[in-house]
Amino acid sequence: MSILVYVENTDGQFKKSAFEAVSYAKAIADQSGNHVIALSIGNVAEGQLNLLGKYGATKVLNVNTEQLKSFVNQAYTAIIVDAAKSIEASLIVLSNSFSGKGLAPRVAAKLNAALADGAIELPTGSGDNLQVKTGAFSGKAFAFVALTSPIKVISLNPNSFEIKESDIAATIENYDPSIDAADFSTIVKEIVRATDKISLPEAEIVVSAGRGLKGPENWAMIEELANVLGAATACSKPVSDAGWRPHSEHVGQTGIVVSPNLYIAIGISGAIQHLAGVSSSKTIVVINKDPEAPFFKVADYGIVGDAFEVVPKLITALKTYKGL
Repeated sequence: MSILVYVENTDGQFKKSAFEAVSYAKAIADQSGNHVIALSIGNVAEGQLNLLGKYGATKVLNVNTEQLKSFVNQAYTAIIVDAAKSIEASLIVLSNSFSGKGLAPRVAAKLNAALADGAIELPTGSGDNLQVKTGAFSGKAFAFVALTSPIKVISLNPNSFEIKESDIAATIENYDPSIDAADFSTIVKEIVRATDKISLPEAEIVVSAGRGLKGPENWAMIEELANVLGAATACSKPVSDAGWRPHSEHVGQTGIVVSPNLYIAIGISGAIQHLAGVSSSKTIVVINKDPEAPFFKVADYGIVGDAFEVVPKLITALKTYKGL
């Protein structure tokens, strides 16, 4: 039996979450005595495919056709299911990304498999009984999901598992799956990406700001701080609703849920809807001049002070530390 891991790419480059998923599958394989086979769909160069061995894949199934250059949910689901059946996979691992959230339940349904979405730790147990720890209630609680069917599907939250290198040279095999024409009944004609920005769901550091910034004209220092840290920028819902920042930066219960290693909240009071989207962050730093701001109750570190005084000093200190 094998573990199949689907690895996403963006314009032919694997995301960090893909390497996390392969490392996660390799760790499970080490526990269960299985091996990891990766599945790549799209136009990916051989050099990128070889990287998957570095993180634990012994073989890479490469599906590369013009028709599959862009993500097509139904067709990608059919390919993953076809590959899982061909290698008799007992476990399928995906990243819990935008694509993975659409793929995982479809794959599980077609394979009559048990599903755990949003895993944050390695599963415990063995055989037909795996216990998987996942986030629940928008990250405010944990759930322990029991997977008891012969085939299982796990989607892994980004930034939840450390990338680990292995000394494996993966073999690359072109794979020609069976795909029904009906799987292309709905296709994505074009995806326009903000290519110069770090993806929020995968960012290791997020610098976020709220109405405490008083207006969109004051966002330059937030972007400068993010640039110095190599971070993604985010904002609260009132900020995006007011049009100060694009809705694509809105994090929270009704926006994007993030789980970075470091979340810096500047001028955000900490409404429960916002906390629901960021509470899985490993370390939270809050900068707010109101010492009673609810955000301080969940912060690991807090600075009570005016953002317009604190942030410039923080940028200067970071630039000095980094020699910029």
